[in-house]
Amino acid sequence: MTNKTKHHAETEASDEVEASAAAGAKAAASGEAAGFADANADANVANDNAFEVLTKLQAENAELKDRLLRTLAEVENVRRRGEREVNDTRVYAVAKFAGDMLGVADNMERALANIPAEKLEAADGAIKTLVEGIELTEKEMLRTLEKHGVKKLDPKGERFDPNFHQAMFEVPDPSVPNGTVAQVVQVGYSIGSRVLRPALVGVARGGPKAATVEAEKQD
Repeated sequence: MTNKTKHHAETEASDEVEASAAAGAKAAASGEAAGFADANADANVANDNAFEVLTKLQAENAELKDRLLRTLAEVENVRRRGEREVNDTRVYAVAKFAGDMLGVADNMERALANIPAEKLEAADGAIKTLVEGIELTEKEMLRTLEKHGVKKLDPKGERFDPNFHQAMFEVPDPSVPNGTVAQVVQVGYSIGSRVLRPALVGVARGGPKAATVEAEKQD
């Protein structure tokens, strides 16, 4: 083999080696690219799964928070209702007894009202002492009832309130606003915010409307 032929053969062998190396490098690069693509795909799947889990946890957390708030609200309502019932029981427990005592209070008031002032003045000391004793007994009974939440309703001159007053008749009286209690036939009683017995009253008619009077007062 001549030197020229030998050199040509070596050149071809070198070219083949370089081509083979280039092909290998290209294949390796292609493999790496495919590996990166697969890794990215796996990462995207993992991110999607994590987002799904996070969204689910947030929804469950919101639901649990809502349930907790509803439970707390219900507990607070039960507590308030219990306090109100206990308070009502305490305030209105004496209602029946107080209602029975109203007749006694009425009788003492009538007894005192039926004694003419001139006869009382002319009465001897024993009679005056008896009357004073009745007056003191009435005051003490009313004071005791008031201590238990029972209040006397004597609304003369006040505006008629159908929640606490019962109108028996009308009284023509243009000097006072319409709807004013002009006369009290029988006093009433209340316990707490409830009426125990409405006051029996006569209501004034013929005067200006109450709203007009209030407006004039404000002006």
